[in-house]
Order: sequence, then structure tokens, then C-alpha cells
Amino acid sequence: MKKHLNTLYITSDDAYLRKEQETFIVEVKDEEGNWKKVFQAPIHSIENIVCFGFKPLTPQLMAFCAENNVGISYMTPEGKFLARVYGAQKGNVLLRKSQYAIADNEYESLKIARNIIAAKVSNYRHILQRHQRNHPESSSDRLIQIIEILGKRLRSIQNSNSLDELRGYEGECANHYFSVLSELITSQREDFMFDKRSKRPPLDPANALLSFLYAILTNDVRSALETVGLDPQVGFLHQVRSGRPSLALDIVEEFRAYLGDRIMLNLINLKQVSIKDFEFRESGEVRISDKARKELLVAYQKRKQEEITHPFLGEKMTIGLLPHIQSQLLARYIRGDIEEYPPFYLK
Repeated sequence: MKKHLNTLYITSDDAYLRKEQETFIVEVKDEEGNWKKVFQAPIHSIENIVCFGFKPLTPQLMAFCAENNVGISYMTPEGKFLARVYGAQKGNVLLRKSQYAIADNEYESLKIARNIIAAKVSNYRHILQRHQRNHPESSSDRLIQIIEILGKRLRSIQNSNSLDELRGYEGECANHYFSVLSELITSQREDFMFDKRSKRPPLDPANALLSFLYAILTNDVRSALETVGLDPQVGFLHQVRSGRPSLALDIVEEFRAYLGDRIMLNLINLKQVSIKDFEFRESGEVRISDKARKELLVAYQKRKQEEITHPFLGEKMTIGLLPHIQSQLLARYIRGDIEEYPPFYLK
């Protein structure tokens, strides 16, 4: 079983990262302009380095990361993916050839995509049902109705005859889900109300949190796919587009409710963020402050350290391993080792 390692997030504008013997060291300048060590960790404990903005890394450190399969990703402060630095590709060429063959065959792609979207919608429904059980007095008739609709659509999803039909059901279910998700916000409701998903750009604080969470989750999934030898650019549900990690976006669908929406709701309901942590621009775009971004990353890292029992494998593991496990299961299906791809379902 693969061991869950940490991701090192570099958010400070004046941070400098270097390697010293067998440790990673992060330094920042103090008020007097002197470099001060603020973080140190053993090299073997870090799996990925994510820099928000182009932070200086020594050539020696970058070479070491390439040689030891430590990914380095660069993202904008808002979480938009910019670039990824990695060493020589070690993927199995036969596995990738099989992946490309499936991607070129709509029927074979549909078999995988149906399972992914069924899991996504089921997980949406699970989140709403959990709230209904815990807060029956405040659950609206509309929320109960959406739970019923999502249950009925699961049957339609499994019977989809084309990718376009499947995408139609997925979009419909997502719209229904987001229309009632604000009911799960139990504190600061006036500041964080929303009724639909807005992406580019996010138009309210809750959507800004979701966009950032989905971005770092996509980066984790992308890294996991590369590790098992799959091409993250070639998906089965999301169409191939230059520069888009279509397969990573496919797998992310299974985790949006569990590793995106739940963390967003906790941050708001536990008052770890407030309306003061957001910047409202004239264009309508809402951006997250440095403080809120750090709170979000801490919450995300803590979530990844928690243990669950995998619903398909029946094994205990940290949540942070889920992208790797699902990538491995997908690779096994593509190789023909298992009869169908088992997506991640909330239990």
C-alpha cells in the first residue's frame, strides 16, 4: 500500500525554497531584509510542492525533485494551474496506448464515464441526506425534493446511451444540487448565500472557496494519474482540449462533494473564514485573501490526514491516498485486470 505523504504549499510572496542535506527548507525575509528559516521538513516526507506564483527554487532542488518524483506545480494566487515541473516520464507505454484506444471509442468511454457520474451524483445526494438527518427542522421541502430527483436521475445516468446524454444528466443534477447547497450553511448565512455555481470568475465568496478547492484537488489527482502511468490530458467524459487535464477532471468529479464542498461548508460554518477575507472587484469577481487561502490549505491538509475505509477495497487508509487509489483502480481496469472501474462512493 502506498504511503500518504505531504504536499508542501508555498503561499508567501517572498518565500525561498532550498535543499539542505536531506531536508527541504523554506525561508522568508524579515523586516530587516534578512532571510529567516520558517519551515523545515525531511525530503522523504514530501510528495508534491505547490507554489502560488513563481517562487524561486534552487536548480539543485529542482533537479533533486525531478530525480525523486517530487512534483512541482505553479498556480496563480487564485488557484489557476499554470505549469508543472517533473522528471522523465516513467509511465507504461502499453497502459497509455490502451487508455488512448478507450478514449477514441465512445462506447468504451461511456462505460467509465457513467460510473464516475453516478458516483458524483450519489455523493451529492449523500451530502444533502446527511444534512437532512442532522437538521430535520430546517430542511426545506425543496431540499427533500432535490434528494428525490437525484435518486431518480441515478437510474437515468446508468442507462445513458451517449456521452452527450450523460453530460446532460450531469449538468441537470449539478444545477439542482447547487440550488439548495446554501441550506447547508448554518452560520454567516447572509454573507455566504449562493444559488448556483459560478466558475470563471467566481461571483461570490462560497464559489471562490469552491474554485480554489477544486483547483488544488485537480492538481492532486493529476499528480496521482502521472504516478501510475496514465496520461492526465486524455479523459473519457471531458473532451480532449489543449492544456486541459481532462482525465484528472474526470476523476475529480467523484471527490467534489467530499473533498471540496464539505471543506467549504466547514470553513464557513465553523467561522474559520469571514466575509472580510474576500476581495470584491468591480468586474464582479470575488478573490480570496492570503489569510483565507492559508486557512483553506490547512483545513485541506488536515482532511487528507483523516482515515477512512475504502468502500471498494475495504481497507483503511488516509483520505489523501484516495486520488492514488482511484488512479490505480482505473489503471487496473484499463489493463483488463478488473471487469469495471469502481468509482469512489460516500458511505
